[in-house]
Amino acid sequence: QAGTTTGRMSSQNPNLQNIPNKSELGRNIRKSFVADKGFKLVAFDYSQMELRIAAFLSGDEKLVEIFRKGEDVHTAVASEVFGVSFDNVDKEMRRQAKVINFGIIYGMGINALRQNLGTDRESAHKFYNEYFNKFSGLAEYLEKVKNETYKKGYTETFFGRRRYFEGLNSPLPYIRASAERMAINAPIQGTGADIVKLAMSKVDEYLSENNLKEDARLLLQVHDELLFEIKDSLVKKVSLEIKKIMEGVISPKEMRGIVCMVDVSAGDNWGEMVRFAQS
Repeated sequence: QAGTTTGRMSSQNPNLQNIPNKSELGRNIRKSFVADKGFKLVAFDYSQMELRIAAFLSGDEKLVEIFRKGEDVHTAVASEVFGVSFDNVDKEMRRQAKVINFGIIYGMGINALRQNLGTDRESAHKFYNEYFNKFSGLAEYLEKVKNETYKKGYTETFFGRRRYFEGLNSPLPYIRASAERMAINAPIQGTGADIVKLAMSKVDEYLSENNLKEDARLLLQVHDELLFEIKDSLVKKVSLEIKKIMEGVISPKEMRGIVCMVDVSAGDNWGEMVRFAQS
């Protein structure tokens, strides 16, 4: 976690964490990272981790139930906010729900929401209020985190790791506002970072105990994703175990019935990875 305040890992010389995967240029760059002969690159990506953690930490009943049921969270949120059935949510409704889902946990304000939604301030304000009316448990949790941080001067992750915020005492309003946004997100992003590091440790233990260190190697950690190089003949077996370990860092029982789902994809190079079922 050197180089960050959130607890996430950093990368430099070169920074492989910042190679994009959605642009054509980024994918072409990733194609140059090729598995050794007889091996495959296998990526294990925590699915919507921070939203799951937000539901877990806040205890918001509606958000928790969405993840328990395995519904698409953005569609389900759009259904609630726009007051339409799940099946009648269109692409634009889902896009707007996705913007606010991720924006809220990063402390996004009305102006930023307006810009990201591509709408006017009044419409953004209405959408913001409706979101928190429907997910009041999340709203109360975020307000509680902010207030407690002002009192204590720090936030804590689920595992008890603290992050201190001196900016809350600044006489400058914009510095205080920035510190508030970071404080609101810190327990969520920090807990996610803790889970990833614990997963790395537990997977390493599994590989060591089963004499697999030469057959399965951790190459890179990119935020919520771990990239391994695994021997062809062991891809299915080892991937199943790694997925199981990663999803079990915090049990569903501890997380109000929410599973930290992990998506698995594999390929001969990093730019052409294909998701595969392991059942």
